Amino acid sequence: MTPGSADVAAWLAELHARAYGDRPWSAEEFADLLASPGALLVTRPAAFLLARRSFDEAEILTLATDPAVRRSGNARACLDEFHERARTDGAVDAFLEVAEDNAPARALYAAAGYTEAGRRRRYYPRPGAPAADALVLSRTL
Repeated sequence: MTPGSADVAAWLAELHARAYGDRPWSAEEFADLLASPGALLVTRPAAFLLARRSFDEAEILTLATDPAVRRSGNARACLDEFHERARTDGAVDAFLEVAEDNAPARALYAAAGYTEAGRRRRYYPRPGAPAADALVLSRTL
């Protein structure tokens, strides 16, 4: 895949919508992110990770897996490749935000060595429920 192509942005938006139906990102949003300096995209047939590197840090913006193939190793493979590529590009640390109520994602990140570095109160809106806190997780690469 060529990261800057419209087809890639459309595929990312489609997969993101399946993974995050409550607030999927648009193809235009993905195209803008892919065109930004330091963008790093890792893909698998049914998963992707989009990150950006700035100086010695790499931030995971989103990690999406097709719900039909969750828990099959795709997300972990994306994470592992991201860690290697970010380190090769000069990043020393990686960080991300994850909803406190997203237990499967939190378990994945914990297994990959991420620990809690902070919290953003009431960050993720929840229809008909209180907003969930975002946990800021980080790890050394």
